[in-house]
Amino acid sequence: MSADGAGRSRLRADLELLGLRTGSTVLVHASMRRVRPDAGGAATVVAALLDVLGESGTLVVPTQTAWNSTTSPHFRAATEGMTGAQFAAYLSDLPAFDPRSSPSSGMGALAEYVRTLDGAVRSAHPQTSFAAAGRLAAELMARHDLDCLLGERSPLAALYRVDARVLLLGTGFDTATIFHLGEWRASTRRRRYRCKTATAPDATGWVEFEDLPYDDADFTRLGARFEQETGLVARGAVGSADALLFPARAAADFAQRWVRTGRGG
Repeated sequence: MSADGAGRSRLRADLELLGLRTGSTVLVHASMRRVRPDAGGAATVVAALLDVLGESGTLVVPTQTAWNSTTSPHFRAATEGMTGAQFAAYLSDLPAFDPRSSPSSGMGALAEYVRTLDGAVRSAHPQTSFAAAGRLAAELMARHDLDCLLGERSPLAALYRVDARVLLLGTGFDTATIFHLGEWRASTRRRRYRCKTATAPDATGWVEFEDLPYDDADFTRLGARFEQETGLVARGAVGSADALLFPARAAADFAQRWVRTGRGG
């Protein structure tokens, strides 16, 4: 067996021992530098995940584009110190988001690999898209409204409805986007967003909308409390990474209560 094949087999065994099962739908957040498969990189990890999930399962990843928002920290850092003319030129040159071709930003090699798989389906949001491969890919990615980055009209709610699992591979609870669904359900606050998209109604490409001012600053504490109080988080090693596996529905419900009761005090 090749090094690639051996690494894939070991990763599959690790994932099954953690509790991932054939036919599952799973949202994966991954740090490849922590997983460190024997060979093949993201391709090997994705192959192992698909081996476990089988033809009846579905693999989902975040493919967000932080560069595409004048209100994001990424955008503010990129334009800090620019003159008025430089800022205007930067806005003009910024590429419009196209779900078929725009690369994700800061989501890691595994997410990018899944996004480019033959048959993968991506949601249409110009800032917080997801991509999926497998049986339910089209269904889960079908709706992602502009004014609902991570809420009820996004793929996160679709994952909730099918009782998906969340897998953190070498990442912590701070990356668990499923918590944002509970946050959305518990909050009525709103802020303005502005981004550029190929589907904008005019030639400028710019669109504006309102949605929740999402906040993940306390997700590490939220996750620790969720794990402690529910006992629903499975922990183990996948490759060289610490991994966590838990139900999306329970996590979103817990986050909703967390936000409604003052975010842990």
